[in-house]
Amino acid sequence: MLVQAEALKGYKLHSLDGDIGSINEFYFDDRFWAIRYLVANTGNWLTGRKVLISPYSLNQISPTVEEISVQLTKAQIEASPSINTEEPVSRQFEDSYYGYYDYPYYWGGPSMWGYYPYPERNRGKWGANAKNDSVESSHLRSTRAVTGYHLLASDGEIGHVEDFVIDDETWAIRYLIVATTDFWPGKKVLISPQWVEKVSWEESEVVVDLSRAMIKGAPECTDGSLPSRDDETGLYGYYNRAGYWVDELLPA
Repeated sequence: MLVQAEALKGYKLHSLDGDIGSINEFYFDDRFWAIRYLVANTGNWLTGRKVLISPYSLNQISPTVEEISVQLTKAQIEASPSINTEEPVSRQFEDSYYGYYDYPYYWGGPSMWGYYPYPERNRGKWGANAKNDSVESSHLRSTRAVTGYHLLASDGEIGHVEDFVIDDETWAIRYLIVATTDFWPGKKVLISPQWVEKVSWEESEVVVDLSRAMIKGAPECTDGSLPSRDDETGLYGYYNRAGYWVDELLPA
């Protein structure tokens, strides 16, 4: 299921033994464009503290009650490594975090989640992949920080990032929602991370290998609606690109 990041903010997080707070924002990596952590505002439970929740521990999203179930106890979360969410997430912190929960390191293999295209929650399948000695640098970014970044087409600026569309099975960011307000008032379009050439964190810019004319003619993204698979097929067909679902079916 596809869901907008902004729509998930405020959803309650329900642990195995009670509510733990609500979703505040997300951290994603800029290699696979996958959500690595939900930032939980713990409110009065752990006053003044925010904790990170990995998709490995998420069970089910319930849109009707705006809640996500978390397969952890409150005691586990309270004792988890603490982080200053005003600073970048370091690989040292992640190593400590993944070691604490005994999760398989997502940077320990070639796929989005190590050796799997989704966060495999069956511990029996983790085996030897659960540990990895990599000291590779972390590349995590906050969705809140990237919201508002300018979108640069191959021939000039065309809008800004307004939101993100997330796949709640793989926790991949499937699309950036781009508002072209300053160029074509009221129009919003979907841009796949596959089309992003680079992100300039210093200049707050996302650069894509598409022309302004191509983006201008793309199917419009309507407020409050998410694309069906037919819509996605049409969008990728318009840009003459293979859909992400095709790539993920290919053998590793």
